[in-house]
Amino acid sequence: MKKTTVLMAIAIATGLLAPAAKADESNVTKITIATEGAFPPYNLTRADGTLDGYEIELSKYLCDHMKVECTVISQSFDGMIPALNAGKFDAIMAGMSATEKRKEVIDFSISYGSTGQAFATIKGNELESLPLKGELFSLASNEQGARKAVEELKPIIKGKVIGVQTASIAARFIDEYLKGVVQVREYKTTEQHDLDLLAGRVDFVMASMGYLKTTVEKPANSDMIIVGPRFQGGFLGAGSSVGLRKGDTKLKAMFDDAISAAKADGTIKRLSEKWFGFDLTPQ
Repeated sequence: MKKTTVLMAIAIATGLLAPAAKADESNVTKITIATEGAFPPYNLTRADGTLDGYEIELSKYLCDHMKVECTVISQSFDGMIPALNAGKFDAIMAGMSATEKRKEVIDFSISYGSTGQAFATIKGNELESLPLKGELFSLASNEQGARKAVEELKPIIKGKVIGVQTASIAARFIDEYLKGVVQVREYKTTEQHDLDLLAGRVDFVMASMGYLKTTVEKPANSDMIIVGPRFQGGFLGAGSSVGLRKGDTKLKAMFDDAISAAKADGTIKRLSEKWFGFDLTPQ
């Protein structure tokens, strides 16, 4: 008994028990949400410096539902999780998929959108005729089929240069399935790898299908085209979710409730159709 008491005292003194208790007991009235501001249509930065996009509009709905005052700030994607855990903000809404690897260091809300990962190249590139175009493979329910699809792609893309965003699930997909097959170039933002694709410095890119669909529709990107199959599930995650510090159980419950309301009343359907052109509502 005495030993247990001493251990509990040490845990409290060092703050090991404090975070979870604070998150559960505090009355949340203000929240700071981090987004990238460079991942349209999920999030983007207007010419005047204001943030906009699917997640920005959705965050306003969620905050109104939770009855809290929210501030949305921009943060580089590759430093988001460390900054969240350092307490620089309270939540992440940046097209971030709730993968098992990320769940090791942070928690996630339920999903507010799922599009999967796809490839894009430029018209005239030999990869324009990449097979399995439009076909969807789940790493969760059909991992064997996904691997078979990758094997079909390998001879065609071998030695090609692919662009991916640093710390993205696309980067992990390439590392897991195509390591040593393609040459990888990483970029801080997806917009940067798009510019290199258009300039001919990379042969193709991999990113969220939602992002690519909107990107190829821009007049400046008229030479870009989506090619090959699409992958989702498994380590690619269940879809975009709000990232939260471990132990912030009250905040997670608040976001889960607000997202459920947004699904039920059609807000997610309406906003995703506005920004993406199709319904991202998780099933």
